[in-house]
Amino acid sequence: MEDLVIRDADVVDGSGAPAYRADVVVDGGRIVSVVKEAAAAGCQRPTAVRELDAEGLVLSPGFIDMHAHSDLALLRDPDHAAKAAQGVTLEVIGQDGLSYAPVDDRTLDEVRRAIAGWNGPGDDVDFDWRSVGEYLDRLDRGIAVNAAYLIPQGTVRALAVGWEDRKATPRELDRMRRLVAEGMEQGAVGMSSGLTYTPGMYAGDAELTELCRVVAGYGGYYCPHHRSYGAGALQAYAEMVALAREAGCPLHLAHATMNFGVNRGRAPELLALLDEALAAGADISLDTYPYTPGCTTLVALLPGWASEGGPEQVLRRLADEATAERIRHDLEVTGSDGCHGVPVEWDTIEISGVTDPALSDHVGRSVAESARLRGEAPWATARRLLLADRLGPTILQHVGHEENVRAIMRHRVHTGGSDGILQGAKPHPRAYGTFPHYLGRYVRELGVLSLEECVAHLTSRPAARLRLPDRGLVREGYRADLVLFDPATVAAGATFAEPRRLPVGIPYVLVDGRFVIEDGRRTDVLAGRAVRRAPR
Repeated sequence: MEDLVIRDADVVDGSGAPAYRADVVVDGGRIVSVVKEAAAAGCQRPTAVRELDAEGLVLSPGFIDMHAHSDLALLRDPDHAAKAAQGVTLEVIGQDGLSYAPVDDRTLDEVRRAIAGWNGPGDDVDFDWRSVGEYLDRLDRGIAVNAAYLIPQGTVRALAVGWEDRKATPRELDRMRRLVAEGMEQGAVGMSSGLTYTPGMYAGDAELTELCRVVAGYGGYYCPHHRSYGAGALQAYAEMVALAREAGCPLHLAHATMNFGVNRGRAPELLALLDEALAAGADISLDTYPYTPGCTTLVALLPGWASEGGPEQVLRRLADEATAERIRHDLEVTGSDGCHGVPVEWDTIEISGVTDPALSDHVGRSVAESARLRGEAPWATARRLLLADRLGPTILQHVGHEENVRAIMRHRVHTGGSDGILQGAKPHPRAYGTFPHYLGRYVRELGVLSLEECVAHLTSRPAARLRLPDRGLVREGYRADLVLFDPATVAAGATFAEPRRLPVGIPYVLVDGRFVIEDGRRTDVLAGRAVRRAPR
């Protein structure tokens, strides 16, 4: 007999088609039959070792998080309920141009310090890999949900060039091409960039185009965090569209938002730019999270010149009074490239986490508030935090606009991505709530998307971008990565006040046909594996 029959589910199959009632049979990690109610009338219904009554529940493909920062969390935290409880069955990691493969001993140490705010220092992780393939093999030992990997362009540049702000030599560019090719051959699905983060931001368009040509040759895609989400955001989007088209590489725009006061109400301009490129034949998709604030590290706000040379050089510059004053001027007066060309507003910068518990009284407060409590200028507080926590603080940046969020999520190439940073005492609730928040708030409460549209945005559309021929739909022969949720109650439990609360209304989640969430509780199943690029 088959392993499981899910009985009387309202199937929203990921295609965007209307829901239908069906029995869905799972065996050996795959969907072996989908018996619609009409077809079952007068016939013997399918049976299995286990039957699950899904009356009143929607059955959909598992959700695909197109922008995740679980690179170490998947290894450190076998439970990983932050994503499993949302119905996420696949995460795309290696984002924003900085991650942990490919590396050597030097760059591994540098990257660990540079993105400790995203993933923690990693002291509890055995870094027994150096290549992309070895990292994917490590994931294959068993993780909570599946994971696909993007080659991080900033890490590649650190390995081949270093952390200097200069043009790569021809020899260095050749090495970067080889590193990207090796990563793609070992199973990466594409390449990411963080063009407001060092050292990736030091790459010019010609260099990026050459690397994208390599990615395109393997059937991958380019996922840039582009050069500005504030002043000059539209030009930054246009730059990425032109670059990807020149390289012949599919483009996926990371956390595609229009933030800061200069971009209030300007989402239609972005969408018009994308529509024009799509009409001309460009291959473009994007992801967003359904919240207005952003989240990053405090050090990311600094100007690019201040971060040249890597983390130790940043700390030296911050410790020097004259250099620190130059940094302050760029931040508060000029508008640094790290803050997207907009002068920083310290009352919008909320400290969400620190690595040193002695600094925890800053968490949950804006930099401006912490400064007032200490009777000092905001920059003095920010500088002291960066030095004391060795660049570790993470922040929420309250600079988004609801009308832009809603307009972008309606677009036909939109997918869902949490951009979830799981570190810190008070992380952004998107890490724990993105997918149920789409279903509860933007489908049921606001009607911004229909249920069928939203599920397609979160399942089949990202699977198509990832070129996964057997995921993202409820179809016979497809992987049994599935989620069952109650459309009347599904909601994000996570709030800005309590960001680690798990969602409600998602009682069952299956990865590879095995329950990782059962009766609303996390099981001990580790059915996730690395999802490698499909051969061309």
